[in-house]
Amino acid sequence: PSSKPQLFWFGAERQRRQAQMPLREKEKGGNSSSAGQSPGFKIIVVIFFSSADISITLRNQGRDAYKPELYGTSITVNQHINQEGSRTCKLKSKSGTIISSKKEELIGILDHFNIQVDNPVSVLTQEMSKQFLQTKNEGDKYKFFMKATQLEQMKEDYSFIGKTKKNTRVQIEQGEERLEELKQLYLEKKESFKSIAFVNDMQTRLKDLKHQMVWAVVNVLLKYLLKEGVRAEEGNTELLQKVEECQVVNEAEKKYKAIQDKLITVSEEAQGLHPQCISLKAEVQAKRKAVNEAEIIYNRSKTELKRLEKDREQLHKQIEELKSCANQVSEPEKLERQRRIAYLREQLKAFHDEEVMIGQQLDQFQQAISKCREDHSRLRRESSEVQQALDAHQKQLRDLKDSKTNALKRFGPYVPAFLEAVEVAHKQGQFRKKPLGPLGALIHPKDPELILAIECCLKSSLQAFCCDNHSDERTLQSLMSKYYPRGHRPQIIVIKFQNKIYDTSQRAVHHPEFPTVLTALEIENPVVANCLIDMRGIETVLLIKDSRRAREVMQCNRPPRNCREAFTAEGDQVFERRYYSSSFVRPKFLSQDVEAEIRLVSFNTFVESALVGMNSGIQEEAEENKGRIESVKQDMQLQSREMEELKNNLQAAEKKLEEVKEKIHQVEEIAGPIKAELNQAESEVENSKRHLQHYEEKQREHVACINKHKNLLVSKEKELEEKTAKARQIFSEPIRVNRTVKSLDAEMNRLREKINLESSRRGNREEIIQQFQHAKERYEDASNTVKNLRRFIGVLDEVMVERLKVYRQFLKRA
Repeated sequence: PSSKPQLFWFGAERQRRQAQMPLREKEKGGNSSSAGQSPGFKIIVVIFFSSADISITLRNQGRDAYKPELYGTSITVNQHINQEGSRTCKLKSKSGTIISSKKEELIGILDHFNIQVDNPVSVLTQEMSKQFLQTKNEGDKYKFFMKATQLEQMKEDYSFIGKTKKNTRVQIEQGEERLEELKQLYLEKKESFKSIAFVNDMQTRLKDLKHQMVWAVVNVLLKYLLKEGVRAEEGNTELLQKVEECQVVNEAEKKYKAIQDKLITVSEEAQGLHPQCISLKAEVQAKRKAVNEAEIIYNRSKTELKRLEKDREQLHKQIEELKSCANQVSEPEKLERQRRIAYLREQLKAFHDEEVMIGQQLDQFQQAISKCREDHSRLRRESSEVQQALDAHQKQLRDLKDSKTNALKRFGPYVPAFLEAVEVAHKQGQFRKKPLGPLGALIHPKDPELILAIECCLKSSLQAFCCDNHSDERTLQSLMSKYYPRGHRPQIIVIKFQNKIYDTSQRAVHHPEFPTVLTALEIENPVVANCLIDMRGIETVLLIKDSRRAREVMQCNRPPRNCREAFTAEGDQVFERRYYSSSFVRPKFLSQDVEAEIRLVSFNTFVESALVGMNSGIQEEAEENKGRIESVKQDMQLQSREMEELKNNLQAAEKKLEEVKEKIHQVEEIAGPIKAELNQAESEVENSKRHLQHYEEKQREHVACINKHKNLLVSKEKELEEKTAKARQIFSEPIRVNRTVKSLDAEMNRLREKINLESSRRGNREEIIQQFQHAKERYEDASNTVKNLRRFIGVLDEVMVERLKVYRQFLKRA
């Protein structure tokens, strides 16, 4: 039947009429016990059919609609009753879709619309009305009244709220007690955290001191360079003063101004040839030795000059005595003396030209020696490099031959012994869980052509070990120190051991044509797979054999989803916008064909041996060149002796000239023109000697200045650049430091000692921070819970006061 605003039931048969009202109650979820004289639903069903279906439609519109997004504008309630009296309920939307079949949902709908099925005011049965009219007990009438006016429901609600409030207060008291405990724990962890902040401040101070330290070293070098620059400038000033003094000598030296200009030009050329000064250091030292020898010769000549001056004075006296007999010299003798002087001058000029030519030959020999030395050094260096490569290939060949019997030796000759030590330590209970490794020995490539790509992707992870916890990590490190040399220890990865591989379906690369590193490997142990996923992300790396195809996939189009990079069969690394070529040409750890590797390394060793043999031949040739150099040196020494002989001849010629000079002085009054020429020749010789002395002194000073300041400047500037680069790597901005390096180092050592002391006394910094955060979160959560419960009690008190007022007003109106 359809629901009407007012519905009356009537009929001839009394039993049928008595059953229809309970049927309407049952339709809306009421209890059949309230039917009074009703015969029960089993009789109703038997009388009519084997089962009964009851349907009622409720309007679900307006502001108070119940879940309109599910039910729509109407709710249909279907009740199915069988012969045994059991029933089932179905709630449908306006479109006829079944939303729920639970009784709790039906009760929620009745409460939402305030439909009171058991209320006698809503449904008044015949038995209930008869009891109400015939009863004389005031208590029963009051219960009927309370039930009809909903006051009984309000009373039950009020009682339930009171119990809830009491339980909430108990929870608040328990929460406050727990809150005090958590607060005490929080304060203790906070004190520990503050002490860590003090250690952090000291570490920050230590870092600042390190920055000041590196820049203090740079400042010291900079001050030293500035000081040396000032000294070089002062030396240059002194050199200029000496040049000016030499330029202001007597008028007689004006004849040699051209030679002085030539010296200045040579000095400028020496400054312009500064880059060659370093390579010519050995030559400069040789010249310095020659200059020292020239100084000795000069001192001897100076002594001889003084002696000759004395002889000159004596001869001058003798000339005065011979003036009287000067007229007795005949004209033919004068002509003979003039011819002899001209001959000696020509011979002196020839000696000078020969000396210049020998000096040029000496320079050529020095250049040839320097070139031969450079070639010899280069050949030695190349031979050393080839020998090193040969030794490396021989070692690799031995390792490969050993790996034929034990594959673990590919990862190092000490790996088998180390793994046996790990096994013994595990049996002794030193590990909580046995470490795994090396990881390269626990994986197996499916495709041999992708082995090099996999090794280039995993790199040092192939030699790594993984542990379940940090305690096992420390134990493994202590074992490694006994078997692995310092600086060659593999990486240790701490990861929680699990029996299941990570689910990478959401973040892995799925390509129909190319595999990932994860799918290209056979990994039996899930811990190894999880470790490589965490450390390298092998589920996001594609393996593409062809480099051209790899560029098309990664760079020409958008890379596949979740793909970060790819590797080719040659080991090249491909990103979306970058491409890096591999430096490896063959695999080292995962190769499956050991014999082929041995053959290849044997061939390389043979080639290196051949190169060593060739280098030996080249070294023999270099030794021959060295012998030639020695012979050239001997020739140079011979030429030097010849030059000395020529100098001796020059001295002999000068001596002869002095003898002629003495004779000229003797006949000075008789041979006036000869005397003037002789004086002129003497003046020229003396000026030449002074010029030689001046040139040698200036050359020695200038070469010493270049050797000292330029080399020092280059080395210090290079050192300054290195120190500045290192300082900028540590701290990019320059720092002005007023303290010394020694004081900074002392303070840094003091801070390190304090930090180590605090760390050993306080414990692990990360654990303390984690404990503090955990205690803080627990304290805040408990505090918020207590506050919310108190707020709930306050709101509950207000609601109960309002409900009490309404309840009393309801009682008064009733």
